[in-house]
Amino acid sequence: QVQLVESGGGSVQPGGSLRLSCAASGIDASVYTMGWYRQAPGKQRDLVAAITSGLSTNYADSVKGRFAISRDNAKNTAYLQMNNLRPEDTAVYYCNAKLWPGSYWGQGTQVTVSS
Repeated sequence: QVQLVESGGGSVQPGGSLRLSCAASGIDASVYTMGWYRQAPGKQRDLVAAITSGLSTNYADSVKGRFAISRDNAKNTAYLQMNNLRPEDTAVYYCNAKLWPGSYWGQGTQVTVSS
């Protein structure tokens, strides 16, 4: 059974930092493109950042220069380092593992940025 378990969410003040982790089990995550998506209330789920098996990365324009995605294949885990957080980053963050023709999703972790 495939599981993606996110952790590291929480509440932080504007300008603060959080590091999200996504631990995969039941798959060899090293061959998957790992991505982080987020969904704010009443909005669609959007890509935040992704990293391929070859370590190519891409980011949403809104997080470039503030967020960094990485992976540790030995731990079957992906990370999202989030710095200089803003109130508009508030959302549920979801981990995704994608390998054609399918993908897997985690259950999500809440990130709240508020003063």
